[in-house]
Amino acid sequence: MSKNLIERLNKGPVICAEGFLFEIERRGYMSSGEFVPMVSLEHPEALETLHKDFQHAGSDIVEAFTYNGHRGPKPNLMAGNISNSNIWNDKDKKTHLQVEKMFNEMIGWAVDEGADMLIGETYYYAEEAFKALEVMKKTKLPTVVTIAPMAEDKMRDGYGIVETCKELEQRGADVVGMNCFRGPATMLPYLKKIKKQVKCHVGALPIPVRTNKKHTTWFNLPDRKDCACPAPHGRTFPTALEPLLCNRYEIGKFAKDAYKMGVNYLGVCCLGNPMLVREIAHAVGLTVPASKYREKMENHFMYGKGIPKHMKNYGNKA
Repeated sequence: MSKNLIERLNKGPVICAEGFLFEIERRGYMSSGEFVPMVSLEHPEALETLHKDFQHAGSDIVEAFTYNGHRGPKPNLMAGNISNSNIWNDKDKKTHLQVEKMFNEMIGWAVDEGADMLIGETYYYAEEAFKALEVMKKTKLPTVVTIAPMAEDKMRDGYGIVETCKELEQRGADVVGMNCFRGPATMLPYLKKIKKQVKCHVGALPIPVRTNKKHTTWFNLPDRKDCACPAPHGRTFPTALEPLLCNRYEIGKFAKDAYKMGVNYLGVCCLGNPMLVREIAHAVGLTVPASKYREKMENHFMYGKGIPKHMKNYGNKA
């Protein structure tokens, strides 16, 4: 590796593509709702293709697709992924022991495969995040820990959002921040608070969904009234979110705003795709291999430059 994670962050933006789970489901290799990443065994070629697409779009980090995978041209950093367990219960100590075993196993896999860094992500219990960090720190590898508080605007075991990030920094995390569950509008205000309270690098990886003050996470967003076919299970999440997706320019604006605040670890989480990763790269001033294929509206047959007058004049009626 030419530089480790912290050296790169100290010099400028580092982009991490997440969101494999939903993109693989949209490509037809996983069941929505269940979200068990059997694609790694059943169709590794599909997963390899997505990894290549994300790198082409500008991701500096190759993140292992092990979310929910526990038993329950420049050189890129290879990251082991240590996700939340979904079984941690703050009122049941037995689950803590189970989760610690999971973390030890997942982290062991990452170390055995030569990971350059570790990413712990999508924690909505603070104590679970602390436990993951405790196990990760034993490896001496750089650690990123991002939390995903739900709509109560606090962690499920009562810790505050900023408080949790401060504690993670005190316990040795190299990067702290937020990922998933929240779109740009409801993540950015907390990132501002976190950035003011910690000295370490901050991570920002929203979902590309138009969450809002009333619906701060994607779990309980209402169906769009103009949607002709509501989801049969009665919720937009996780299979009917398309009408609520952010466009590339909204994600680019989020990345630019976060970067101006001093956030250097940037990405997009679930429902992200390579085009959005490319947009983040452009927003922070980077040129990546996929930049060659960014939009060229000047060449459009109706809205471009130098097109016949009869086509241009028809543009507003098309």
